[in-house]
Amino acid sequence: MSVRLPLVAFAVAVAAAGCQSQSQQVESMTGIAAHTAQRRAAFEMNCPAATANVLSQEMIQTPTYGIRDFPVQRAEYTVGVAGCGQRATYLVICAVDGTGCFAGGTRNEIRQ
Repeated sequence: MSVRLPLVAFAVAVAAAGCQSQSQQVESMTGIAAHTAQRRAAFEMNCPAATANVLSQEMIQTPTYGIRDFPVQRAEYTVGVAGCGQRATYLVICAVDGTGCFAGGTRNEIRQ
């Protein structure tokens, strides 16, 4: 009987997460996306004080190739990071359902 309660709670949580709109899902991951880009930029720029700002965000899907394929949804962010007289723009991809984010290489590094 006590095993059913956690399973029911998990099912309710999954159902509630499924009710989020795409824009809510993208918005909910904005912080982790900015943090991911900031950490990479701080390392590459050798600047722990670098700060990140999300410039754009959208939901993207991988293409499907067959009837049984289910497109994987990902949130895509363009994040600008500045610090120590340097600026860079990163493309950050986050998997929906909380499996993490990846900050791609700099797009347009500008040295000031």
